[in-house]
Amino acid sequence: MSFGSFIKKQFIDILQWNEDQDGVLAWRYPMQDFEIQNGAQLVVRESQMAVFVDEGKIADVFGPGTHRLSTATLPVLTYLRNWDKLFESPFKSDVYFFSTRVQTGRKWGTTQPITVRDKDFDMIRVRAFGMYSYRIADPRAFFTEVSGTRESYTRDQVEEQLRGLMLATMANSIGASQVPFLDMAANQTLMAQQVKGDLATAFAKYGIGLDEFNVTSVSLPEELQAALDERIAAGMKGSLAPNKMSGFTQFQVASSIPLAAQNEGGLAGLGASLGAGMAVGQAMGQGLNQAMTPPAPGQEPIEERLAKLKGLLDKGLISQADYDSTKAELLKKLIG
Repeated sequence: MSFGSFIKKQFIDILQWNEDQDGVLAWRYPMQDFEIQNGAQLVVRESQMAVFVDEGKIADVFGPGTHRLSTATLPVLTYLRNWDKLFESPFKSDVYFFSTRVQTGRKWGTTQPITVRDKDFDMIRVRAFGMYSYRIADPRAFFTEVSGTRESYTRDQVEEQLRGLMLATMANSIGASQVPFLDMAANQTLMAQQVKGDLATAFAKYGIGLDEFNVTSVSLPEELQAALDERIAAGMKGSLAPNKMSGFTQFQVASSIPLAAQNEGGLAGLGASLGAGMAVGQAMGQGLNQAMTPPAPGQEPIEERLAKLKGLLDKGLISQADYDSTKAELLKKLIG
């Protein structure tokens, strides 16, 4: 190379990143045909880290501060390049800056319901929403697993990858916790604690630290919420029933009246629904009356009436509470 060509060659004396674009988490210094001058300064600001990559391999990682680039500060890079002249020649290497600031106020939500097992409702689909914050904790892992050699990597790109990871981790955490949905909905802090630990472990594999995680709402899809509301209403009506017969059955009969009126046949459909409801009620009443009436001479003993009472329970004509209370009274009569 001629002397003229040599002096035209451009050298970099200071490497730094001003973070002038909001939402950028990783940024590659634009080297092009430049080379880093021996003794150049690397300026890493607070809430930043820098990574030197040489021929596809991570050579060194620098934290906040001003670093003079020499064999003393780049021993690994010196080894990779096999330089034997005390690093006197200019060198070229890719330099990546990473923002380690906490990314606060990030929203998360289940775009599709998560299916989990529940001890009260068997299988349910849950929706949840909340806020979280995170930061790049390990630039080496983040570069290797996420950002790679791109010129820049933004917060939106990171969160697009995190979204699927979050949903999968949440489904596993909620399912393994065995916390009923009603308890989760009543104590969202408990749900957040169940998920945060597993989520932090999953994030760490990608060099990301989970700073905060909270749940602001937990809900069921509309059709499941409607079924839950019906069950709650049935329980309330059952507790108010004076004869303590099955509240759920009574509620179903009452609910069938407006539905039947909407069906073809109008009042005929309404009458059919009322007839069906009355038939169920009569069957229940007759069964309980027969079981409770003292046996006349020659009638079946209490043991057989208990068996019939069990048959009513098995057919769903009476509730478990009805069965238990009537059985207790019959046994009391049996043993005096």
